[in-house]
Amino acid sequence: MCIPTATYRVQFRNGMTFDRLTTHISYLKQLGISHLYASPIFTATDGSSHGYDVTDANEIDPAIGGRAGFDRMVDALKAEGLGLILDIVPNHMAASLENRWWYDVVENGPASAYSGHFDIDWSRRLTLPVLDTSFEAALEGNEIGVGRDPSTGKPSLTYRGSFFPLAPYSYAGRSEEIMKAADRETIAALHDEQAYQLIPWRDVPRALSYRRFFEIAGLVGVRVEDRQVFDDTHRLILELVRSGAVQGLRIDHVDGLTDPKAYLDRLRAAVGPDCYLTVEKILGDDETLPADWPVSGTTGYEFISAISDALVDGDNVGRLRQRYEALTGHSVDGSADVHAAKRLLLEKNFVGELTRLGDLVLEAAEIERYDMAELERSARAAVTELLIAFPRYRTYGTETGLTSEDADLLETARSTIQVEDGSPISQALDVGLRLLKGSVSVDARPVAASFRTRFQQLTGPLMAKSVEDTVFFRDNAVLALNEVGSEAAQAQFSIERFHEKMRMRARHWPHALSATSTHDTKRGEDARARLYALTEMPDVWAQAVDRWQSMNSGALANAEKSRAPEPNVEWMLYQALAGVWPVETGVADAASLKALEERFIPYVEKALREAKLRTSWLEPDEDYEASVIAYARHLLSPDNRRFLEDFTETIVPLARAGFVNSLSQTVIKLMAPGVPDVYQGSEALDLSLVDPDNRRLPDFASLDSNLATAEVTNLDLSDPGSWARLKQALVARLLTLRRDDPGLFATGAYTPLAASGAAADAVIAFARTDGARAVIIAGPRLVGRTLRQQSIVGLPELLSDVEISLPTPLADRRYRDLWSGRSRFVGNSIQAIAEASPVPFLVLVSDEPAA
Repeated sequence: MCIPTATYRVQFRNGMTFDRLTTHISYLKQLGISHLYASPIFTATDGSSHGYDVTDANEIDPAIGGRAGFDRMVDALKAEGLGLILDIVPNHMAASLENRWWYDVVENGPASAYSGHFDIDWSRRLTLPVLDTSFEAALEGNEIGVGRDPSTGKPSLTYRGSFFPLAPYSYAGRSEEIMKAADRETIAALHDEQAYQLIPWRDVPRALSYRRFFEIAGLVGVRVEDRQVFDDTHRLILELVRSGAVQGLRIDHVDGLTDPKAYLDRLRAAVGPDCYLTVEKILGDDETLPADWPVSGTTGYEFISAISDALVDGDNVGRLRQRYEALTGHSVDGSADVHAAKRLLLEKNFVGELTRLGDLVLEAAEIERYDMAELERSARAAVTELLIAFPRYRTYGTETGLTSEDADLLETARSTIQVEDGSPISQALDVGLRLLKGSVSVDARPVAASFRTRFQQLTGPLMAKSVEDTVFFRDNAVLALNEVGSEAAQAQFSIERFHEKMRMRARHWPHALSATSTHDTKRGEDARARLYALTEMPDVWAQAVDRWQSMNSGALANAEKSRAPEPNVEWMLYQALAGVWPVETGVADAASLKALEERFIPYVEKALREAKLRTSWLEPDEDYEASVIAYARHLLSPDNRRFLEDFTETIVPLARAGFVNSLSQTVIKLMAPGVPDVYQGSEALDLSLVDPDNRRLPDFASLDSNLATAEVTNLDLSDPGSWARLKQALVARLLTLRRDDPGLFATGAYTPLAASGAAADAVIAFARTDGARAVIIAGPRLVGRTLRQQSIVGLPELLSDVEISLPTPLADRRYRDLWSGRSRFVGNSIQAIAEASPVPFLVLVSDEPAA
């Protein structure tokens, strides 16, 4: 199999095309990556900013260069010896009339050749959620009419410039008549004859007739489990792999598929054994990827979570949460918060999916001869409780039922639900569990199969939207911990946990991607690393927030007699701002403040709506949002001088500690087990906010120019202007090391190394070994308090008395220092790891056996 030594993720669109990327391939080679890792490249909706809304899976999008541009890019990659990994989207396509398959389904309904390609409930009419009001009100307001679609010439229903095709039988022999005299009665009758119905977009949660991607009605589920659908949607993908243009695939949202393993087995058989496959999969803290999946691992969200164990102050994170609770009045209870968010989403956002599951329980109960009079009132409630109690993204049951592990997981979830034995809701829960396990009568097996599939396809979106897109915007105590792949309000952090996770990674999934920034992360890796340092200074931060609240109290507003923003949101605003604060320019540069405001305000709006407390996407409170946004603008006003100066003075030590964290995070990612992925531009500083901010086009010209002269020079924490170049140079040096010795990092063992001395807790050390080859890595952690207390700008003083013990396989051998190139003999320990080094990171390389 072709295992990358390192990947570089590029977001096509938003200005990035194949030809534009081609001009930067020599830069990627110089940086040290082995494979370009491309966002979806297949034709998507017009103006798509991400490519996950595919309209034609068998065409390369002309908007980014089409097949000709793609081929030129592939040729250029091959000329530099680089490979290509594609992000593919088997779970869904765009529910857009630009999608010719979807258009055909809308036009012809169940008679369409593609009606089985999409996951549609054909027991009722296909719902198209495009109206701002009811159909009757839109018709009465003359917003719905009949006209010829200018792109096809076919008679269509029209609504605000959109054309919805009419089934040919509904206008056969009378198209001209309809065009000339289409009164409201005629239009309503035509609408009633279609296999679809136009509905208000607000009705999506309860009325949608097809499986969507998460909450997005514009993305319709694809039945890729059907062999014909698989073939139709993978024709070009397989051609590109078999031709040698593509060496790897990243499978988006694998948990959305009916049977992920069956899909992956089919894909592996189609692409052959050499294609590198990874899956986008969120793992719980106690969960591992199924060992029988024919992939190299996940796309790396769990690696981000592991990094927090190494860089978060586990002794003080609880103190920061306590100060947050005292200042804001917002209590932190991860489990309770997730359960509350799940209940809210099931009642408002996923009510249609919930209702369908409840109906299936009733259908099975009737077949199994339960007392229906009792169960009818309890089925939906029972499914609700089971969904809320279920602790992971999904189980992986098939037509034959569940694995013993998944069955035990569901039984454990069931045991946490407080219901009276023998009560109707208890009986309904039993029916639901029997359906999931497949332990039902022959007559009920089709219902069980449907229930199991729908349940498994709902638990993932429900968990994601509850945790990542609700709780992580409600619990603002430590924003750095609110990241994709992390647990809500995680309490335990330790270097021992990190080492154990890396040992397991090396043993079971050594070729999984290791990510620190992605297009889906809540903030850029350097912003997150900076905010990790807050866990080391909880009292300093809380006191600062108290001061800033007082300074800016005049900007508070009353939205419907409630304070806006409330203290919880104020804490969030200050912390989010701290993560992205431009310490290199500070408050003197009004232009930088304005540029930051343009990025910050969309983040604020998104954070408020995702929290779903006083406003939401479905029910926005514009007055409240305007009040909070006005407050945020006030924070960034050049006239708010007193606050800006205090904020900057407070943030500078945090930023220094954060940059040390950033370098440590970088070194760990590039040296630890797994394939490191560099997200576009994050080889320099990535102080981005949530999307769309994190999908901005990097300044490749500057990156290229800086790398040409980049050196791993002395770390100067007093000069933030030098940080980006230093990080970039560090990335290039370490990626080159990986590329020069791929075997060591692909299959090498992971060995934690023990440190001793007064600052032992401030060091992380480990080794990678593969036979005679070895590399020793050591660097700083938890330096925030030291940097603040001693006001030092370097770290040799902190690390000078640390001693790292070496086990027998690593001791008594000669090593080459990566930074100086000098060779030295090392006994059974290493001391003064930061002396005579430009950066406080020890990287010693040996390719000879111990003496």
